[in-house]
Amino acid sequence: MTKLAQWLWGLALLGSTWVALTMGALGLELPSSFREVLWPLPAYLLVSAGCYALGTVGYRIATFHDCEDAARELQSQIKRPEPT
Repeated sequence: MTKLAQWLWGLALLGSTWVALTMGALGLELPSSFREVLWPLPAYLLVSAGCYALGTVGYRIATFHDCEDAARELQSQIKRPEPT
């Protein structure tokens, strides 16, 4: 199973559970405070995933290491003319 299929399967499972709980398909009588938190839950999860992604990208940029040897090798390859 590919990673995309795993993510789609997980999202489908979470989405169907959310729909079942919000629409009352399971026959559960949920307290109103629980329903008030349950309705905007997908938006909260989306914002949380965005914050995690931004934090991860920021951390990776902050801890990015330069490869000085590779930079020198690339510069020497650029300066050297190609034989024709």
